[in-house]
Amino acid sequence: LSLSLSLSLSLSSPPPSLSLSLPPPSLPPPPPLSLLPPQPGMPQTTCPPGTMFTPPSGFSPHLAGTEPGEEEEAPQEGPVPGACMADGPLITSASLETLIQNLVPTADYYPEVTKPYVFTFLLSARLFIPPPELLSRVCELCIKQQQLDQSPLDAAKVRKFGPKLLQLLKEWTETFPSDFREEKMVGHLEDLIHRIAPCDEAYWKTMNQVLQKLNQKLALMSQGEDSVVRLSLTASSISDKLASFKAKPPPIQKDMLAICNDPYTLAQQLTHVELEHLGHIGPEEFVQAFVQKDPLDTTQPCFSDHKKTSNLEAYVRWFNRLCYLVATEICMPGKKKQRAQVIEFFIDVARECFNIGNFNSLMAIISGMNMSPVSRLKKTWGKAKTAKFFILEHQMDPTGNFYNYRTALRGAAHRSQTANSSRERIVIPFFSLLIKDIYFLNEGCANRLPNGHVNFEKFVELARQVGEFMTWKQVECPFEQDRTILHYLHTAPIFSEDGLYLASYESESPENQVEKDRWKALRYSQLLGRNP
Repeated sequence: LSLSLSLSLSLSSPPPSLSLSLPPPSLPPPPPLSLLPPQPGMPQTTCPPGTMFTPPSGFSPHLAGTEPGEEEEAPQEGPVPGACMADGPLITSASLETLIQNLVPTADYYPEVTKPYVFTFLLSARLFIPPPELLSRVCELCIKQQQLDQSPLDAAKVRKFGPKLLQLLKEWTETFPSDFREEKMVGHLEDLIHRIAPCDEAYWKTMNQVLQKLNQKLALMSQGEDSVVRLSLTASSISDKLASFKAKPPPIQKDMLAICNDPYTLAQQLTHVELEHLGHIGPEEFVQAFVQKDPLDTTQPCFSDHKKTSNLEAYVRWFNRLCYLVATEICMPGKKKQRAQVIEFFIDVARECFNIGNFNSLMAIISGMNMSPVSRLKKTWGKAKTAKFFILEHQMDPTGNFYNYRTALRGAAHRSQTANSSRERIVIPFFSLLIKDIYFLNEGCANRLPNGHVNFEKFVELARQVGEFMTWKQVECPFEQDRTILHYLHTAPIFSEDGLYLASYESESPENQVEKDRWKALRYSQLLGRNP
């Protein structure tokens, strides 16, 4: 699973912070996102198989780009800050068995006081072993090391071990609740508690609280996924036949300006949608999206029937929908002046998204306005005030591995860390680029080293990138919901790509033979009663 985004842009270096600057030249249109393999020429961070990945100091790769004109430095070998166990050395690689052993607490040991090792290993282990099997191995080691299968139990030893075991299980259920959708996972939990509970009845109470919170999370996740499915089914397309009636447009639907004519309000509601989608995405989806067969595993690949990335894919569909909604809103009006007004409105919405820190909606709006059916409307663009649009394009310029955008994202991330209000804490990254960075980290660095050890240093970096995203997605949207606007964003009909072209040609006649031939083919399909 990967995302393809081919942008052919060339602009100068960016302003250093979250502020708009002088406009650069205009840009050719980028296509919408799709779940396709990355195309040649896409900016990427490579890491030769068998070497370690050295992350940029202080920032994840999607925060640190290469300045235009600079060559990207090749990854260097050597240790980097990573996960450690107790007071032991940093882990760069180890066998899977050793890593599992290091996950298991004892009476005198816990993987870490904080979460880096636990989170890193639970996130990456699914590339090598399914969660149910991992938890089963953990249970077996706990039983063997603590002699939980013997009677009577060493109560004093178990009382020192019990709280650490419960802490590990609590972290697992809180961070990766979807792992526990399988009954066998909950069965393993109950088995462990049955073994240690005779030494302290408080363990029952603690585990019941853990399971109660887990059930609540799973219920919310199911509700969220169901709502996403319903919205996807509800969203429909305008019949492309209607585009030919632009001279006297029938009452097909309300347009965006009739629903909301305030750019800041619409930017706030777009932020609601973005954060809702982000809230449904679990950290495991970033790994499961790229699961392949482990070369040392002679059985079936992990997650052959559990490769669930539905929330991630739904988020990509939302981006594409917003692109097409923007393009539809621009192409729908029958008069040039109205189309120019819609263009100016979405430019202002994009600017407000930028100021909020909502870079995903910003990029979707820019992509929609740069789609060919929209960008070819030269007379319409000639009547619109577009200086601010060029500035925003400059911010999302992919030159230097999206250096401009990464600089702005770094500024938003810093603002979030030092925020005095919830509004300043919002950071919504350009999701396609985040996925692409993770994809190339996964593809460019081997999961295992030549000696068969797990390349744990790679997964420390992967966990750092995903962990940063997890921090951003936990921000609660501070803006009041407007259900009318949200409903419109989710359900307003949109044109297909051919429908957009047909509407565009009806607005401004084809200028060359290629456009004339396409328009003729579209109209012919329309006369035959087929949607183009």
